[in-house]
Amino acid sequence: MKTKNVIEVQEWDALVEKTYGRTYKLQQQDGSRGRGSENITVPSEASDHERTSVPEEVNAEEMGVSFAAWLARDPKQKLSDPEAQEDYCLELWWDRNFYPDLQMVANDLHSKGLLPAGEHTILIDW
Repeated sequence: MKTKNVIEVQEWDALVEKTYGRTYKLQQQDGSRGRGSENITVPSEASDHERTSVPEEVNAEEMGVSFAAWLARDPKQKLSDPEAQEDYCLELWWDRNFYPDLQMVANDLHSKGLLPAGEHTILIDW
């Protein structure tokens, strides 16, 4: 019998936000994930996004950036859209458009000693 670690999505988001100092909402990624779960194995091969940027528009079709690009951007840098200068617009953009691959984050958290090796299930509910 294999043992899996179960993590609530809110706990996952809080760990990522605390570790990297930027907003992060797994449920909002990939066009907003429905209720369910995401299974990851740590460490495991990851497929980093190739993009270093996406349009600075909330809910734009292009989503996901490389882990390095995500780390490099100042989370307080305002969007270029003059109609989207409120803090909530910036937060939604980070949540829905400007985020790294889940496995890249998991592997990095593991390398920092914050996520044990093994199988993990992230429960997504809101």
